[in-house]
Amino acid sequence: MSLRLFLAILILAAAPAAGGWWAWKGRGPLRQEATVLVRKGANINQIADQLERDGVIRSASLFKLWARARKLQLIRGEYTFEPRASLSDVTGKLRRAEIHFTSVSIPEGAHAWAVQKRLKDFVPEDVFWTLWKSPRLARTAGFEDAESLEGLVAPATYKLHHAMEPEEIMLMLVEAFRNQVRPKLEGGPLPPYETLILASLVEKETKLPEEQPKVAGVYLKRLKIGMRLQCDPTSLYARWITGDLRFTAPTPEDIRRPSRFNTYTVKGLPPTPIAVPSPSAIAAAKEPLSGKDLYFVATGRGGHSFAANLRDHNRNVGTYRKELARQKKAIRG
Repeated sequence: MSLRLFLAILILAAAPAAGGWWAWKGRGPLRQEATVLVRKGANINQIADQLERDGVIRSASLFKLWARARKLQLIRGEYTFEPRASLSDVTGKLRRAEIHFTSVSIPEGAHAWAVQKRLKDFVPEDVFWTLWKSPRLARTAGFEDAESLEGLVAPATYKLHHAMEPEEIMLMLVEAFRNQVRPKLEGGPLPPYETLILASLVEKETKLPEEQPKVAGVYLKRLKIGMRLQCDPTSLYARWITGDLRFTAPTPEDIRRPSRFNTYTVKGLPPTPIAVPSPSAIAAAKEPLSGKDLYFVATGRGGHSFAANLRDHNRNVGTYRKELARQKKAIRG
């Protein structure tokens, strides 16, 4: 046999192996980054066809052969594939369950509309508002009689992916509340749910931890003597539930609006929290600073002035207005 013929036979024999190696390790057809969702209940055939349809792999048939040979267990999730990813890269990412997560933060002080906005890429708006009123989710949070999930989500950063179901995401938020926040509401002067409501008012009135017990003390004293709380943030909340989502300072119309949530027009606490309270606000609601103060007003410099009587309060209001006037004058230069 001539050397030339021997080499030709050797090349022909090696061709299938080389072709197999190229199909497995060669650059794939994907031209730009792509995301594929493996949803609950998806099977090998469905994912293989989807990967081929989306241009991630060339051959669904080859993928199916490999997946069945390796007994691939699909893990539900969101998978991101780089341009030109080989079939080996694609199958390896699925086998290792390298799921792409997005971090979504629910901050202290967030109310329903802020939570909805932060979850909009994962929970459709209409579904969100349906789940927000879910008795089952409220019961999971630990307050079965709560009329909404307002205040019943834990302030935290959550890792989400787009293959998750909306109800699963909302359940994650309320379970975090049940585990991290609910136990901390016990032991105060008010029942746990009322403690949560009071803490939400404190949270929206001041972010200063050193002031929060004093604010809680003023509100608790007013509750005891039957005086309206006159909490500005509740008048804004009453505006928002009408569908008017202007996030501006309260107007005279807001102050006068008849609403279960507006503590200028009704006595007692609102029927639900008005935001997600911070741990320091919850601590303040559990241990309010008792004293003579019945009033407080912003200083215009980041804090509040407290007073035991209306005369001193009016003086503090005058000082606050002068400070605002001074700041406006300084801005005009």
